[in-house]
Amino acid sequence: MSNMIPVSSRASSIEYAIRDVVVPATELERQGHEILKLNIGDPLAYPGLPTPTHMVDAYAQALKDGRNGYSPSYGLPELRQAIAEDEQRKGWPATPDDVYVCHGVTEALQLLFAAVLEEGTQVLAPGPHYPPYMAYPQMYGAETVEYALKSTEGWHLDFDDIESKMNDRVRLLVLINPNNPCGTVCGADDVDKLLAIAQRYPNCILVADEIYDGLDFTGQHVSVASRSDTVPVVALNGVSKVYYAPGWRIGYMALHDPLGRLSLVRDGLERLLRSRLCASTPAQLGYLAGLTGERSWMDEYSTRVMQQRDYCIERIASIEGLDVEHPGGAFYMFIRLTDEQWMANDKQFVLDLLHEEHVLLVHGSGFSPELGKGHVRLVYLANLDVLCEVFDRIERFLQRHRP
Repeated sequence: MSNMIPVSSRASSIEYAIRDVVVPATELERQGHEILKLNIGDPLAYPGLPTPTHMVDAYAQALKDGRNGYSPSYGLPELRQAIAEDEQRKGWPATPDDVYVCHGVTEALQLLFAAVLEEGTQVLAPGPHYPPYMAYPQMYGAETVEYALKSTEGWHLDFDDIESKMNDRVRLLVLINPNNPCGTVCGADDVDKLLAIAQRYPNCILVADEIYDGLDFTGQHVSVASRSDTVPVVALNGVSKVYYAPGWRIGYMALHDPLGRLSLVRDGLERLLRSRLCASTPAQLGYLAGLTGERSWMDEYSTRVMQQRDYCIERIASIEGLDVEHPGGAFYMFIRLTDEQWMANDKQFVLDLLHEEHVLLVHGSGFSPELGKGHVRLVYLANLDVLCEVFDRIERFLQRHRP
């Protein structure tokens, strides 16, 4: 028998909990079972939240007009201008030259990691967090160190823990705001405290993942770049969540460089961007329509999402074995499992719930092995009748397994 060709350790060690749990769910579907899926943060996976028509029309028109070829590596000039103007409205003097359009925020992260990280450097990211912050830095010889969020205080930043873990090897300090998977929203005071910590480390860039900024239900969200007079900030955003078009794969990074210290990083980013050609041209034009068109539709969408959030909070409060810190933004709940048998094995909870009740969630330890364990993430974008059925099944499952 021939020897197996080896796989690289960087690939074989990567996990992505949100999609990994789909594998057993798909097998159950092949057997004829219908699965109630609340695992993935894709608004289009849930009825009633379609991509706005004027954006779809612009995308389709681009195809009809033959705007189908390669575009500039840094993004279409008119889209970079629109993004810069949108960032200006958030309170900082962005220019089109500060904006780089990517294949979603995930590619923006890969490019940023490639441009900044080296052997022995660190990324300091919140725990729990979006999985690529853990998966990708290792590819560049770096490591991700998690700082704690306060699990019984609304998942807010633990500044003592952040200060204890900052050092000269930390090149990227990450804030996900609103947070995925917890839904926490950080206001101006928290942002200012984080900037004050970063300011003491001259080679540190603050990464502001703001992909959910238009889904802030607290009124407290602020642009990190708008608060910084000294610390370089890379703002990440895109079309996926607030504009309900995740499959278009258009995101961006916007560099705020108040003291002019990012010229070498910019050069590295631009070299990397040129080497991978460009983001989808017609999808960029669809996003442009979203940025430049009217936005009244957002209020209707947000009202619906908040109603579904409030319903989930009410149901969780009524079910023994569940608890939750109220999320202030995004469309996730990070639910605490309070039954002793599940507190230490959230992944088994997810798998058993899937096989017995055909409900698919994501285990909290997939967002942080230590800081996320004992929790599950639920996406509350489904219709109220589906959410009702989901909680009925979860309650039945918990009762069945309770001694």
